Amino acid sequence: PAYADPRAGLAVEVLSSRPDQVSGGDALIEVRQARGHRVRVSRNGEDVTAAFRRTKDGVRGVVTGLDVGDNTITATAGPYRKSLEVRNHPIEGPIFSGAHQQPFVCKTERGGLGAPVADNQDGQGMRVEGGWSRNCFAPTVTDRLYRSTDGTFKPMPAGRPADMATTTLLDGRTVDFVVRRERGVINRFLYSIAMIENGWNGRAIYRFDGGVAIGHDQGTLGGSALDPYGLGKGYAILHSSGTRTSTHYNLILGGETALMVKERFIERYGVPLYTVGVGGSGGGIQQYVYGQNHGDRVIDAAIPQYSYPDMVTQTIHVGDCELLERYMDHNPRWARWEDRTALIGMNASDTVPNPYTGEQGSDECVNGWRGLTPLTMNPLWTSNDDPEWERMDPPGVKDTVEWTHWDDLRKVYGEDENGYARSTWGNVGVQYGLRALRDEVITPAEFLDVNAKVGSWKAPADMVQEGCPFVRTACPADFDPWSARNADLGDPAPRRAPDPVAIRNVQRSGLVFRGDIDIPVIDWRHYLEDQLDMHNAHQSFATRKRMLDHDGQAGNQVIWFTDARPAGEEFDQTPEALRVIDAWMANIRRHPQRGVVGNKPEQAVDRCFATDGTEIAAGPHVWNGVLDDRAPGACTRHFPLYSTSRIVAGGPIEGGVYACRLQPVERAIAKGLYGSWRPTREERARLKQIFPTGVCDY
Repeated sequence: PAYADPRAGLAVEVLSSRPDQVSGGDALIEVRQARGHRVRVSRNGEDVTAAFRRTKDGVRGVVTGLDVGDNTITATAGPYRKSLEVRNHPIEGPIFSGAHQQPFVCKTERGGLGAPVADNQDGQGMRVEGGWSRNCFAPTVTDRLYRSTDGTFKPMPAGRPADMATTTLLDGRTVDFVVRRERGVINRFLYSIAMIENGWNGRAIYRFDGGVAIGHDQGTLGGSALDPYGLGKGYAILHSSGTRTSTHYNLILGGETALMVKERFIERYGVPLYTVGVGGSGGGIQQYVYGQNHGDRVIDAAIPQYSYPDMVTQTIHVGDCELLERYMDHNPRWARWEDRTALIGMNASDTVPNPYTGEQGSDECVNGWRGLTPLTMNPLWTSNDDPEWERMDPPGVKDTVEWTHWDDLRKVYGEDENGYARSTWGNVGVQYGLRALRDEVITPAEFLDVNAKVGSWKAPADMVQEGCPFVRTACPADFDPWSARNADLGDPAPRRAPDPVAIRNVQRSGLVFRGDIDIPVIDWRHYLEDQLDMHNAHQSFATRKRMLDHDGQAGNQVIWFTDARPAGEEFDQTPEALRVIDAWMANIRRHPQRGVVGNKPEQAVDRCFATDGTEIAAGPHVWNGVLDDRAPGACTRHFPLYSTSRIVAGGPIEGGVYACRLQPVERAIAKGLYGSWRPTREERARLKQIFPTGVCDY
């Protein structure tokens, strides 16, 4: 936050946000003063000194009544005078995310806030009493809950209930488990702030949630809004439907929402000792991206779980899945499921049940990622069949939406000449199975065949509606789990080039995690490879590689794995991670000059754990062999890692290459790119036919 020069006798600072990013008409202001003078504070010339209370270094108070737009906060003390310009934005936003997305389905009633407030008479938005609502605002509500001995939260009655649970706080006190909760609407999304009554430990957890969605929806609050462990230890819990990627995946909007929720918390309860992020999958991605884009303004530390570096670069290899699955499902060479890892890179099993065939045998593309292609790429298909759409006007407005990830972020990717959002996905020059060829797992003939027939995706203007299982009325006759009707196929099948404008725009947007993060990070996940879970374990190291590529340092990130074989997730390492983060942050407060890495406590090191949470190994060398050529460390040996189709094709583990640099086929052969294979004249001609513009030179 910006503030005036203290050498001039006064310093004025906004504690709740940046001065140019205030929202909702109020801000927590601190004035640090020269000794011996009484401070007076005004807002746009009107005295607001009564809102301030004395602190050790000056005065602090919440200034309300700020105009939308520019405001001036002025402090005077004796001969000293300082002013600070503050820009206030509406509570419904936006601050920097751009124009509001429409249509936008309201969920305030489902969230326990009552019907949304009418904000227009133009027939736009959700039909409500008195008109229509486009911004889905509802008044803030507060309530009291208690934790029952049956493990649930219940409304707090007038007297102490017989089934009241107790909890032991961080300071050792045991108290009744009574929670005060505030819910409302910020930036058009639902938010929740909860903390135990009379027991806040001064720390906050921001709970981020995962999932995949295309927006146009207010969303609902998740169960993590009432995190029993965090509340029970005295943490304040911050949460928003706008920071759940099951609501949308616009992390520019999500970051803005998180900043506004954090601002609200600080204005009501003060500046916490620190705020730590906790959340898995998309909730982990948000911590990396917001930590990069906003420094410590949202979170001071992070516990990303089951994370990826970001979402937008996952589309690169996930877009390959159904193309490869269609090819393999129609080729007897790939009838044995475990062979498929040679092409997709991810794990495959001959014994894991397949939800689409009802038989044994599947892979991560099927069990983990099936359905993501139509969800993110097909403008005609959506999984959002919420009945609230029936209340939306004008009639048929849902059908005007282009339901793709690219359109959800049209403001970032840009618009093509046909009016569709630009896309970063492409596979020109990608040699599927290259590593398997070099390792002699597949033959040259098999390598040529898959690359000739794998195909690519049609442009959005040419896509048609999906079949079964995505459109239920098409089942069972029109079975097309591969979305083959929307693939460009042939022999050789055409490849698709990514849009260079889209690539340039997204790389500048802040949606791509570049590795620029300087807060404490404990990256933790259960090891779920045997379950063919989509949260593949190598992604923790993809993130670390981006950090190393950024500035050569990744000492502020530690990676923890907990075994989940064979039964699945059991032991939760989050409480231990919170304890280590607490010690880490305490060290930083005591010795700020040592920086983040210099303040790591003893347990803030790379570690891996057994299914019961006991430590297998810890230290700087346990993951040797993952990002280097050293002998595998103890954790590396215990937890085999898989990859992706693009890594198998020769790409880097960091996974962020949208469009590879191309090289002529003859140059690739001369460089020995194909290992022991020396293509014949006919094979060279076939390679050039498949790759007329060249092959990837990663």
